[in-house]
Amino acid sequence: MKSYEVNFDGLVGPTHNYGGLSYGNVASQSNSQQSSNPKEAALQGLQKMKALMDMGFVQGVLAPQERPDVAALRNLGFSGSDAQVIQQAAQQAMPLLVASCSASSMWVANAATVSPSADTADGRVHFTAANLNCKYHRSIEHPTTSRVLGAMFADPQHFAHHAALPAVAQFGDEGAANHTRFCREYGEAGVEFFVFGRSAFDTRYPAPQKYPARQTLEASQAVARLHGLKDDGVVYGQQNPAVIDAGVFHNDVIAVGNGEVLFYHEDAFLNTEQMLGELQAKLGKLGGNFQSVCVPRALVSVEDAVRSYLFNSQLLTRADGSMLLIVPEECRANERVWRYLQGLTASGGLIREVKVFDLKQSMQNGGGPACLRLRVALNETELAAVNPGVIMTAPLYDTLTQWVHKHYRDSLRESDLADPQLLLECRTALDELTQILKLGAVYPFQIN
Repeated sequence: MKSYEVNFDGLVGPTHNYGGLSYGNVASQSNSQQSSNPKEAALQGLQKMKALMDMGFVQGVLAPQERPDVAALRNLGFSGSDAQVIQQAAQQAMPLLVASCSASSMWVANAATVSPSADTADGRVHFTAANLNCKYHRSIEHPTTSRVLGAMFADPQHFAHHAALPAVAQFGDEGAANHTRFCREYGEAGVEFFVFGRSAFDTRYPAPQKYPARQTLEASQAVARLHGLKDDGVVYGQQNPAVIDAGVFHNDVIAVGNGEVLFYHEDAFLNTEQMLGELQAKLGKLGGNFQSVCVPRALVSVEDAVRSYLFNSQLLTRADGSMLLIVPEECRANERVWRYLQGLTASGGLIREVKVFDLKQSMQNGGGPACLRLRVALNETELAAVNPGVIMTAPLYDTLTQWVHKHYRDSLRESDLADPQLLLECRTALDELTQILKLGAVYPFQIN
């Protein structure tokens, strides 16, 4: 039976803004308070989805969240009508209003961790929504994320959904941004690679000193248990605390994997050789041939990697078996990174081609090509069980493009978030979107 790794990209929401909310994310902080363009952001994301579909990859779309999150503001003591809640928050606690308006759910690499049916004990695809409890503006996402994923992957015969882990620091979980799967074929059993930044209980593991380590070992272990993964099919690796302090807030900012290949920076991990050996041994037992491509610090510094988002790229296997790297325009703009990539593809190695995409609106807020997609490996039967409304087609692309032009603003500043009309615009847009994607009622305003 044929299998696919489907990329479900996050559709950028109507309230996309540069709130500078993500401490430890250099791009997010450095572009704080700039004027954003939600319409351009959404169109850039859709263009990437369409391009991958045109290349022959199965591509899906994951809906954004309702923003501002009025219910979250009510839980913090603001009251009255929805408009009054927004106005009170703007007058009394603008940072909370900004947080409640964040369109950060666009980066669906953080939406959940996904284990394919070939790896799990019950033979179903398992999803665990990420609690994202390190940042308030992201911690409020998982209830809607769970409903949206449930509407996309609804058949309990094929799909299992788990609630987010306890929302405490010991179980900080940032989803697939710290999770990679290695396999010979997508439909075969593989090795799931969980990367953590710190341990909540074991002091033997060093922690960063400047920025927070968002993923704990304990959270990764809990997800592996929930998904029914075998010990022989799991490897845990630790991020280098020094690179976290340099702005590598997730592993997907310093490494990316696909199939049998790991593409990573020399300084990405602690105990690198031991970790690589374990990956090679465990994948080898499954008939795979683990391979790694290490980018030397002498050619690309960690700072260059963070500024260009070289590793926050999509590593894709084409029909002929060769690998393609999808990178943001910032890689081409960085002389050292671009020189390295040109040498990489010219060498005739594992990665044969690089394609560049303009994702400036997302990049300025700290998310590149890999942040914008959640990978789900599915066999033919499972793919047929996915809600067909969320699978990208040429007509759906045209419809969503028209929908964006109809509903999105082309400029948004912090002061605009205090306008109650923005909430009405967002709800009108999302109500129409759920009909386009055939999701049913998934948003609080549709349910309550």
